[in-house]
Amino acid sequence: MKHRSTATELVETGCVRLNRVKITKPAHALKAGDVLTIALRGEVRVVKVLSEAERRGPATEARELYEDLAPPQPHTTASENLGA
Repeated sequence: MKHRSTATELVETGCVRLNRVKITKPAHALKAGDVLTIALRGEVRVVKVLSEAERRGPATEARELYEDLAPPQPHTTASENLGA
């Protein structure tokens, strides 16, 4: 699956921290309360693991297993982007 291989590559290249510690091997187990910091495409995502999944399921269920800790990004309008 493409997503798993992408995640593995991010970990192996040092783009992921687990509870503030850089990890380079993708075999780390996660537990509720763990915080992941992920550098991705010029952005930093910080997510907190809320619970483990009983089974592999749809994305809607997966979103309930973590909390995005990044502050909300301000929305800009087209006129603001053009400097008007």
